[in-house]
Amino acid sequence: MAEQEENYEINPELKSTKRYFDVDAPVFWPAAIVVILFIAITLIVGDPMEEVFGKIQNTISDTGGWFFVLAVNFFLVFVLYIAFSKYGEIRLGGRNAKPEFSKGAWFAMLFSAGMGIGILFWSVGEPMNHFVNSPISEDQTVEAARVAMELTFLHWGLHAWGIYALVGMALAFFTFNRGLPLTISSIFYPILGRRINGPVGKIINVLAVVATLFGLATSLGMGVQQVSAGLAHLFDLPNNINTQVILIILITLAATGSVVAGLSAGVKRLSEINIVLAGLFLLFIILVGPTLFIVDSFVQNLGSYVQNFFELSFWTETYQQSDWQNSWTVFYWAWWVSWSPFVGMFIARISRGRTLKEFVLGVLIVPSLLTFLWLSAFGGSAMFLELNGLADITGAVKDNVATSLYVLLEQFPISSITSMVGVVLVASFFVTSSDSGSLVVDSLTAGGKLDAPVAQRIFWALTEGAIAAVLLVGGGLQALQTAATTTGLPFAVILIIIAWSLMKGLRGEHVEMMERLREKEQKDYQRIIVDILKKRESK
Repeated sequence: MAEQEENYEINPELKSTKRYFDVDAPVFWPAAIVVILFIAITLIVGDPMEEVFGKIQNTISDTGGWFFVLAVNFFLVFVLYIAFSKYGEIRLGGRNAKPEFSKGAWFAMLFSAGMGIGILFWSVGEPMNHFVNSPISEDQTVEAARVAMELTFLHWGLHAWGIYALVGMALAFFTFNRGLPLTISSIFYPILGRRINGPVGKIINVLAVVATLFGLATSLGMGVQQVSAGLAHLFDLPNNINTQVILIILITLAATGSVVAGLSAGVKRLSEINIVLAGLFLLFIILVGPTLFIVDSFVQNLGSYVQNFFELSFWTETYQQSDWQNSWTVFYWAWWVSWSPFVGMFIARISRGRTLKEFVLGVLIVPSLLTFLWLSAFGGSAMFLELNGLADITGAVKDNVATSLYVLLEQFPISSITSMVGVVLVASFFVTSSDSGSLVVDSLTAGGKLDAPVAQRIFWALTEGAIAAVLLVGGGLQALQTAATTTGLPFAVILIIIAWSLMKGLRGEHVEMMERLREKEQKDYQRIIVDILKKRESK
């Protein structure tokens, strides 16, 4: 047991002692330079970058799509195995650790950080896209509607959360149970040993920072497109790049304020507000929309998802030979992988005190079910209107996918109010994602410290906004998708190694846990024997 402990560099404090900047230079500067070079090249090259982004994404998707499909399935199976194996009873932070947040607050922060902006952007647009351009059935039929919801569930369901659960579990275990810094490189200690503090560990952390920044910028870029579209829809403001850049600046400044407030005062409070507002928004659609259709579709969509789970999960579009999967499934898997350092680290920070079984099931099931209900309400309502000829939602999606949510809301009462709520909700999720991401990148670039200086948090919050703005200027949605796909591929390889390293670490932890249990049983047995002997002597 003592030998096992010597293999780890225990650092229980992980607190910053500097006032303005407290950086791990071999991680901070390379990551900052890569980001600055990317911004500069995109701005200097200008319009031709859109074509460059397109070619990069197509090349990665064409050659690596099969790998993404296999990898993402492996991640989900792995975390489920951990939950239901002998390792499931291991508690993050040790056997006496208590959860820092209530389950309600925990779920709120999980959902806000993991899906927020994206689900608002695509909840109407994605099902309607698949309905019009179905990869499996005849377009714009009842069967196409069923398939569209099934595919949307695939992209937003268990696979996405399985990726987050893997990274979050690994980070939480090595930080709270082994006292290592909260960095991606710490996960590799069973493989690399003290070399995690050397060049290899630094390269891993740089990749994590870059993947996080570009994955986050993808979501922020989509979010600001939807805010801009909503304001144009409500107030006839110009919906163009200039407006979107201005909005990014304003919302990034708001996010900076939340970052300064910190995790409990800023992120937690805003996440809870987001969930309440989103819950009311969802309830409104269920009540005033086609209620029975929404409830029926939720049940049937869920059953269809479960029934065809394995076929869809391993589907690689081999016999269709089209580019549909590259634009959708492969992009999503790459996007979730590129987001995983951010969401995983954020989940790790809020999950101390949970057992691994509780952690995995909580991260997988509750957010997935909430997401499925949301998709059935908004996407299902849009499908109902389209199938019954009551509104041209597909036309709105073809015209500008960012406006599809507001076109749907127009079909129901008080649309001006609900559209404004939609704009506010997207903006607030933007702020939550940005400040959560800033806290994560701070930790990665500060050597794993949990409370990097405020000035450093502000720097990364502004940097995230700058990347999103540059990607929009340099190629719009295509550039956003390319950024996620490009960073997702190398990091998917890293995630596979993370699973191996985590397994080695959990084996050691389980051995120690069994030793402690045997010691306790021996002490209890000895105590019982002593009590018996004392009673005999007294007689």
